[in-house]
Amino acid sequence: MGISILVAMPPKVRLVGRRLLQAVPALAGIVIVTFLLTRALPGDPAVYFAGPAADAASIAEIRKSLGLDQPLPIQFLAYLGDLVTGNLGMSISTGQPVLHEILTRLPASVELTLIALMMSIAIAVPLGVLAATRPDSWIDHLCRFVVTAGVSLPTFFTGLALVYLFYYLLGWAPPPMGRLDILYLPPAHVTGFYTIDSLLAGDIGAFGSALAHIALPALTLALFTLAPIARMTRASMLQVLGSDFIRTARAAGLSKRKVLFAYGFRNALLPVITTLGMVFSFALGANVLVEKVFAWPGIGSYAIEALVVSDYAAVQGFVLAMALLFVALNLTIDIVYTLVDPRLRLED
Repeated sequence: MGISILVAMPPKVRLVGRRLLQAVPALAGIVIVTFLLTRALPGDPAVYFAGPAADAASIAEIRKSLGLDQPLPIQFLAYLGDLVTGNLGMSISTGQPVLHEILTRLPASVELTLIALMMSIAIAVPLGVLAATRPDSWIDHLCRFVVTAGVSLPTFFTGLALVYLFYYLLGWAPPPMGRLDILYLPPAHVTGFYTIDSLLAGDIGAFGSALAHIALPALTLALFTLAPIARMTRASMLQVLGSDFIRTARAAGLSKRKVLFAYGFRNALLPVITTLGMVFSFALGANVLVEKVFAWPGIGSYAIEALVVSDYAAVQGFVLAMALLFVALNLTIDIVYTLVDPRLRLED
């Protein structure tokens, strides 16, 4: 009965279900490894929470209240029980529930990463296509220069250079302090993205301020992420444009535009989509330095502050949130694959 129900499911639903089942062992491994690694962090959270003037008895009492005096298996079972109920614990560095901190800060990081990725795609994909269609031309050399500069310049250096140029010298950018000017209040929470929420609230001033504040950090991250996208687009297009079916299409008298976009670009998309997924995952976890340079209140800077004080619950919550995002992203990529390449649907 169960098998017949699975067979009767549409292929895409079976694909989603199979990917979700495959993610369960990975998530279980992440929970176990994260728990053990956070316990291996240097420092004692009870000492930090008690303060510098606390005596040994006070520290022991706090350690008992946090459950840190129990054996590791008991602590792990208690952690699993909290996870089942959606309780990620209290953050000792902020005094707030970890789930609340993640839900508050995650939209800031996702908004920054998405805008940076859109900027990267808008630059890297056309640049890679043009470089592939004009090998050894000036635009091909420009593509190689951009790729080399993008991967060789550290993000914190690029961010500081942009701040120095556009804020300190030219005065075009706002001070690198947060997501809004102090003159504006945060818009009512709908999506957590200030650029969207301010528009939904009809606050054009707050929208302009949010856009101005996110421009430099997004550009910093985009300069770093466009390198692999441009390189993969160029390489994939070169490979496809040298294929037999492209030569056949040209010999049949099809227009250059149709050969390039209808046959060439579409068949070159799969590795580009794979690269986009990897770049998004990497950028979301690696934008910590960008957030620190621009005082961006995202989840990356929160995780760094939690690591410094051995805030177990916050670090575990951060890693778990990242893992869930990566699983959701991989699932999205698998679904996009089936839309771009019908052969995958047949194989399924």
